[in-house]
Amino acid sequence: MDVQARVRGYVELMRPMNSVAAGVLTFIGAFVAGGSVDQAPAVAAAVAATALATGAGNAINDYFDREIDRINQPNRPIPRGAVSERGALWFSVALFTAATALALTLPALAIGIAAFNLVALVAYTEFFKGLPGLGNALVAYLGGSTFLFGGAAVGDVSASGILFVLAALSTLTREIIKDVEDIEGDREEGLNTLPIAIGARRALHVGTALLIVAILASPIPYLQGSFGIVYLLVVVPAAVIMVGAAVRSYDRPEIGQRYLKYGMFLAALAFMIGQLSVVLRP
Repeated sequence: MDVQARVRGYVELMRPMNSVAAGVLTFIGAFVAGGSVDQAPAVAAAVAATALATGAGNAINDYFDREIDRINQPNRPIPRGAVSERGALWFSVALFTAATALALTLPALAIGIAAFNLVALVAYTEFFKGLPGLGNALVAYLGGSTFLFGGAAVGDVSASGILFVLAALSTLTREIIKDVEDIEGDREEGLNTLPIAIGARRALHVGTALLIVAILASPIPYLQGSFGIVYLLVVVPAAVIMVGAAVRSYDRPEIGQRYLKYGMFLAALAFMIGQLSVVLRP
């Protein structure tokens, strides 16, 4: 295999779009927390650390999932032979090391969040992925914690706390939908995911209920007076997209989880716009 194909395989291991997106969410968390221009180096370090750690987590996940992926995702780098199993493992170690070095430049709370998340990432792939609901909940925490990490990088997690809760609930719903999508390969591998344990339809009911809780909580920043009407004008369409995604997941889970992701990013944008309106307020 030529060098270009091998390099492309390593890049795919990181899932670069997801890694960059995670970094963007950390930036949003810092912005919503009121990060100043003077804190730009800390924000940049947090964003880069998040992107690298996410890439590392994706790579180590592919390493542990290499047998499942031969069924569910045969075109992933390891099953198709673009990256060796050992190469994927050491690549993830290198990314984790770089992310840790950046995180150590941040305030103590951010370091604590990064350390916990590092352990959680490895524990998920090795121990929690196949446990009904628990693996999903851990991934949901990790997704929401990007906002907390951004806030901690600038010394304030209180403002990004509600965003963390909403993101975690939405991510939990998406993870359940993804498990419904992957139910065949997971059953073949002997995993006991939530859809396998209680049935796909019941699992989707659980995910939809969690999403409804998140949507009902989304107006809180407006009701508290933290954000103005412009926040609602963006978060309401996000809620509509997410509800539609949940409904669509009952017959096409692969489409449902994709559109749920779009709605989640639009909701995050609503928080950013809400904070921007506060900053620009006369």
